[in-house]
Amino acid sequence: MSSSSNAAPTRSQGVWAAAWRRLRADKMGMVSMVIVALCLLLVTASGLGLVAQNWQKEVAVPNAPPTFMGPAPAENTGVIAQPKGPNVDISDIDPLAPKYKEWEELAKTYHTEDTVKAETLPAGADRLGRDVLAKVVKGAEISIMVGVLAALVATLIGTVLGAISGFFGGKVGDFLEWVYNVFTAMPNILLIFAFAVIFGRGVLPVVMILGLAGWTGIYRLVRAEFMKHSVREYVRSAEAIGASKTSRMFKHILPNVSHVALVQLSLHVVGFIKSEVILSYLGLGVSVDQVSWGTMLSEAQSELILGYWWQLAVVTGFMAIFVTAFALFTDALRDALDPKLRGLE
Repeated sequence: MSSSSNAAPTRSQGVWAAAWRRLRADKMGMVSMVIVALCLLLVTASGLGLVAQNWQKEVAVPNAPPTFMGPAPAENTGVIAQPKGPNVDISDIDPLAPKYKEWEELAKTYHTEDTVKAETLPAGADRLGRDVLAKVVKGAEISIMVGVLAALVATLIGTVLGAISGFFGGKVGDFLEWVYNVFTAMPNILLIFAFAVIFGRGVLPVVMILGLAGWTGIYRLVRAEFMKHSVREYVRSAEAIGASKTSRMFKHILPNVSHVALVQLSLHVVGFIKSEVILSYLGLGVSVDQVSWGTMLSEAQSELILGYWWQLAVVTGFMAIFVTAFALFTDALRDALDPKLRGLE
């Protein structure tokens, strides 16, 4: 008997392990993953108050341009010089006279501190004198949180309902098709406005509004994929060896259609960030005491007319970097999970 017959059988590599190996071989996908991870880390740090916690503080003159020159010279401290006269004790006729010197020193200290703190603003200041860079970081926390969470909600609803409808069919499928038709019968923007009236303003309400209004496209695609895969041989074989319906749906079929859900997740993150911009512009998005990329773009419109371009440029640049990196990472993940690529190894 040959030695090869005595060798232990080689265990096939799992779906997710093989996908991770393919993803690591994609340099663009790994770079995009690092950028997305850094953005999410920045959002987490902002949420914990480690960065951009003083974004509401006025640190410069209104609409101060971007500068790397350090603190401005303290030409105008805001303290009005008083003419010097003879050193006469007037405490007998003015009880507040001893306080005048103290108040003058405090005023000088206050304006000196303001001048030092308004030193280097790489992204300039907005119309209220707030640091645009701190605002865009804080706005990223809200916008990315809304986009990602709303996309996850929509993907979860669409994937679960699509899997149930496509796998079971029958009366269950008919009922879910009726629900789908009810949601798609109304224009999406009107549906969003209707949910906005019900849930109100705020981060979580916006997440629920966009998630409940955006699951239909994912549902349609996932349902079609489950209908196609549920009759294939590998699913029939799993049924023959006693695999439960839940196991067949989520352990056998779902990994083979996950690339569809991931692509839709990426598209919905981008779309939901844009939707948050529209809702915030119309006063139906985040609260007035919060900042997001949508509210910043709304402010930048009036500033751009006056020639103050830096807030628009900074927030647009941050949005472009995150959205592009997220889309490229999702494309790389889709290619790593695409079943058609497994036969090429």
